[in-house]
Amino acid sequence: MDTLWTSIVNGLHSVGIHLGVGAANAAGGQVGAGVGEAASRLDMPGLLALAAALGWASGFRLYAVVFIVGMAGWIGWMPLPSGLQVLQHPALLATSGALLFVEFFADKIPGLDSLWDMLNSVIRIPAGAALAAGALGADGSTMALVGALLGGSLAATAQAAKTTTRAAINTSPEPFSNVAMSFVEDGLVIGIVWLATNEPLIFAGVAVVAVLLMWFVTWTLFRFLRAVFRRAHSFFSSATA
Repeated sequence: MDTLWTSIVNGLHSVGIHLGVGAANAAGGQVGAGVGEAASRLDMPGLLALAAALGWASGFRLYAVVFIVGMAGWIGWMPLPSGLQVLQHPALLATSGALLFVEFFADKIPGLDSLWDMLNSVIRIPAGAALAAGALGADGSTMALVGALLGGSLAATAQAAKTTTRAAINTSPEPFSNVAMSFVEDGLVIGIVWLATNEPLIFAGVAVVAVLLMWFVTWTLFRFLRAVFRRAHSFFSSATA
């Protein structure tokens, strides 16, 4: 982190902005203290919250999760557990950033969003399990298995809620509700990661309530979609008779 701060100070000097030695050292000390504070939060409750957040958010936006967490580790905002440090590799950051760019726009086009969800559903759940396992796996295979089960279950729950919600929204001809829901999911991913890394105990309570709501929404919308498909099938059957 000191190296990063030194680079920033040298960059400011190159454009004619000069910080005094005392100011530079004080600012660098504040940055280092912030990172130290973040590192101290990576106890078991913090790691469990991080693992749950990675699994849960992956069900909505896998590439956003990989890019945000990797970038936060790369620039020193958040010290990553050893099992997640691969996320801050420049090659993985470039790949996840490019996929995030594509997903950001694909997810806001009615019809294409459902196709994108279908294509990515095969990777979101195992990736959510792998990310959660990476967050907890440094201390042994048992915790890695716990993380995988936790992350995979939350990713599957989020994926099911997202898919049924988008399918229900796509029954409406207007595109605005689809775009609005997509932006809600964008903000939700950022909020999940932020809350888990800053307030893990509050995040735990929010996650429990959210999971129950997602189960309820998934079941309700599944029944709604089944009724819609049944009526559509009856209409086309009678039309061709």
